Amino acid sequence: MGMLMSVMGKGVPSVSMLTDTLYGQFLKNDVKEFDDFHIAILDLFSTVNAALPGKHYDVPPLDIVEKFYEDWKIAVEEQKKKKFVEFMTSNISLSTLDDVTIMLGVAAPPAAMAMKRAGESIPQLKMIKVIPDVIFVPSATLITLVSLKLSRRAAQRRQISDAYEEGKK
Repeated sequence: MGMLMSVMGKGVPSVSMLTDTLYGQFLKNDVKEFDDFHIAILDLFSTVNAALPGKHYDVPPLDIVEKFYEDWKIAVEEQKKKKFVEFMTSNISLSTLDDVTIMLGVAAPPAAMAMKRAGESIPQLKMIKVIPDVIFVPSATLITLVSLKLSRRAAQRRQISDAYEEGKK
């Protein structure tokens, strides 16, 4: 895992085994046109992110991937791997939290407490008193953050599929 972090962090150049593995997985996808190329890049990032607990890397924007595809396509076979490694080290960025997620994480616990207090006075929800605050507040916060992540992921997938459909036209 440390070697992978070094490569992603533009570190130690002696990780040719790792780059060989990543490039081998990349070429396994039989890249003939840009759509295949883009799917191979997404698959590669999915594999790397699944293997690393905690840290995740963002896929570069579509226009950067397209530009790399054009350069990679015209390169000689010996240069393709070098270009791939350069692309991976220069365009990969660590995922970061945005302001909305942080604000929601800060605002959710007090909102959960207020919601619980309000719910205790409603006859249909009096049973909520049974749940201790120590369980209720973190659970409500976690549910809120998970819903935010899922809604963003759905919106991102919708945006990607719209861009893909637009590209087909």
